[in-house]
Amino acid sequence: MTPVNEMEIELKEPLIPVEEYLAAGVHIGTQQKSEDMKKFIYRVRGDGLYILDIRETDARIKTVAKFLNQYEAPDILVVTSRQYGQYPAKKFADAIGAMSATGRFIPGMLTNPVLDGYIEPKVVVVTDPIGDAQVINEAVQCGIPVVALCDTNNMTKFVDLVIPTNNKGRKALSMIYFLLTREMLRLRGIATGLTQEDFETEI
Repeated sequence: MTPVNEMEIELKEPLIPVEEYLAAGVHIGTQQKSEDMKKFIYRVRGDGLYILDIRETDARIKTVAKFLNQYEAPDILVVTSRQYGQYPAKKFADAIGAMSATGRFIPGMLTNPVLDGYIEPKVVVVTDPIGDAQVINEAVQCGIPVVALCDTNNMTKFVDLVIPTNNKGRKALSMIYFLLTREMLRLRGIATGLTQEDFETEI
């Protein structure tokens, strides 16, 4: 368990208390850092793990929720190939009324009109730019903006909006998708009884 004092920071009107972010491991990065993600890194731990700045994560969830709410919900596509991302990503998509493609992304879904299952989203949300590289490439070809959950090792070249987070952990992914859902619904004036547990994948 990560000690809570790992990050002695104050958040201005956070979506949740810092302790809850830490308990979910949202801040735990990898042992690699990309140049792109350097600005989101708070420090490096003794064991070589890079730690993300929770303030940035909290602020970006709010920014992304506002950004996504500019679109009609059915025009948003949520994608993840990551095992622990599939359940929370689909739950997020269902809760806000968006489309989802979890598991293996079928090449051509955004670029090949004759393909069975071809769709024309106006914005794409991905869980990991590495695992979801195919959909990012297709979105770029079509001029569709990309929102991505990015860990310390991710490249963000084709990403329009980054949410810096641990994008591998089960609890971290459920927390991010839960907060994004709650914030988007709040901005629409919709109260929700959903909790983080509702977004958690069974082990």
